[in-house]
Amino acid sequence: MEIRSMNELIEFCTHKQKTIGEVMLMMEIEKSGRDQKTIISMMEERLFKMQEAVESGKKDTSTAPSGISGGDAVKMYDYVNQGNSLSGSYISDAMTFSLATSESNARMGVIVATPTAGAAGILPGVLFSLHKNDGTSYRDLVMGLFTASALGYVIANRSFISGAAGGCQAEVGSATAMAAGTIVELKGGTPKQAVNATAIALKSLLGLVCDPVAGLVEVPCIKRNVIGTSIAFSAADLSLAGVESRIPCDEVIEAMYKIGKEMPRTLRETALGGLAMTETGKRVKEQLFSKRS
Repeated sequence: MEIRSMNELIEFCTHKQKTIGEVMLMMEIEKSGRDQKTIISMMEERLFKMQEAVESGKKDTSTAPSGISGGDAVKMYDYVNQGNSLSGSYISDAMTFSLATSESNARMGVIVATPTAGAAGILPGVLFSLHKNDGTSYRDLVMGLFTASALGYVIANRSFISGAAGGCQAEVGSATAMAAGTIVELKGGTPKQAVNATAIALKSLLGLVCDPVAGLVEVPCIKRNVIGTSIAFSAADLSLAGVESRIPCDEVIEAMYKIGKEMPRTLRETALGGLAMTETGKRVKEQLFSKRS
């Protein structure tokens, strides 16, 4: 069994009367030769690693070794708990948990790359917000990881998931798209609706450049993860309401690939353009490298 496109994924789910997550689990059993119980147990372990990053990150006020990030998750956590957030509990909590995860990554903590370390905050942010606000069970969250895996699998095989290859659209864009489709499936949407959400989310981030200050996956990457969670929920809401992407998801993925190919080298994780080359960005880089010399 091989799924090569989002259209094939929808057709296979419809034919087998399975969710996207269930289809991905079937694929993994076939490809790996492992039994279902073992594979689910391995995915549970990844979910718990995500949770550990969230829990430690939202209480840790320390800065990363670079000194340019850290402590913002605590600020967001305290702010949300005051009940003043404008975004509502789903998005506010997701933003907090995303910050916590991304800051854990910057501190060299253990995270789960979904699909990369630079975009590792989006999916756990969304999943644990659903857990907190909806009471989504751990079992369902694990199946959500299989859903995200299937969507990411198609994107990775048809385009990029690397910022160096295709810009930040390939990292935060792909992660946001994966999260949007996962939300839809966890909320009872159809595979077609999940894929529509994936397309809507990815369209919203096409062209996003990869311009990390001093070449570190911290500024602006961490806050882009945070914003990705809100886009994921927005795309999911649109799809669950019956709104469809005018451009099919496979064509959106193809567009991302072409845009990435046309993107100049300076905007693909080289730290030679964009925010990395602002006056502040250059000053941060000089300060960091002077410390190391």
